[in-house]
Amino acid sequence: MSVPHDLRYTKEHEWVRIAEGDGDTVTVGITAFAAESLGDVVFVELPEAGSTVRAGTPCGEIESTKSVSEIYSPVDGEITEINQSVVDSPEIVNSDPYEAGWLFRVRVDSLPELLDATAYAALTQEG
Repeated sequence: MSVPHDLRYTKEHEWVRIAEGDGDTVTVGITAFAAESLGDVVFVELPEAGSTVRAGTPCGEIESTKSVSEIYSPVDGEITEINQSVVDSPEIVNSDPYEAGWLFRVRVDSLPELLDATAYAALTQEG
């Protein structure tokens, strides 16, 4: 399974893409490992634009044919945008987790320590 090297990761299997030229905004999604583990995603609930999120706390849910899992914010900040496409067509999370399947964007207060691709790959091979 490929782990993109331009992203940062959490131990809860979220990824973070820092926008070029705008270090204050990040895009968040779940990893291919998480999407594959969940199975077929059938429902996604995301935080509302304008709401505040805290790193490590739940801010949404992903429901699959196997289970319901919480989405944890990897950063502190304010939600600036959600991906309505994944709400309308949750299967995008499975088919394209790193591009079209992104979940939300956050204007961050500060970036916490996150895993790089090598550390995340090692984590998923252990689990």
